[in-house]
Amino acid sequence: MTQLGPAAWPPAPMKTERLVLRESEARDRAAFVALFSSPEVGTYVGGHRPGDEVDRAMPEVPGRRPRLFVIELDGAMIGMVTLDRRGADRRGHVRPEAEEAELGYMFLPEAWGRGYAAEACAAALTWFAGAYPGEPVVLSTQTANTRAVRLAAKLGFTEVERFEEYGAEQWFGVWSEGTPSG
Repeated sequence: MTQLGPAAWPPAPMKTERLVLRESEARDRAAFVALFSSPEVGTYVGGHRPGDEVDRAMPEVPGRRPRLFVIELDGAMIGMVTLDRRGADRRGHVRPEAEEAELGYMFLPEAWGRGYAAEACAAALTWFAGAYPGEPVVLSTQTANTRAVRLAAKLGFTEVERFEEYGAEQWFGVWSEGTPSG
């Protein structure tokens, strides 16, 4: 399979011990604006944008697309997890035809340090393995983002290479179905 095909979307909301992974809804809009305008969140993902700019550009129901999960805690959005195709034009691939699924995630700063990212990413990877059996998942993060590198290892990603991208050294790893996660 050279690219991710369709899978039933949206899946039924998935519940973990503390979280719900679900499709985006209009009520998540303010949290999306806060996420994309947060200087802390933007540190390792290319920076943030001013809140009023994000607010003007944000659709009524943001993030409504296949393989984007809103992460909910106690009824409120605290972050998101994505499993998008990694473009063939980017460095870092494990297949000659490229376009592997790439795990991405962002959480509001008040949700950091509580294990929510590990819990949500593990659930998303489990869903992905069921929806796309045998497909690898890759992850790339700045080596300076030591928390993300530790999380990748905890989820079962294996380092493949390091390279320069976006003016920083990147850690690139792969996860395959059957790899321990969480």
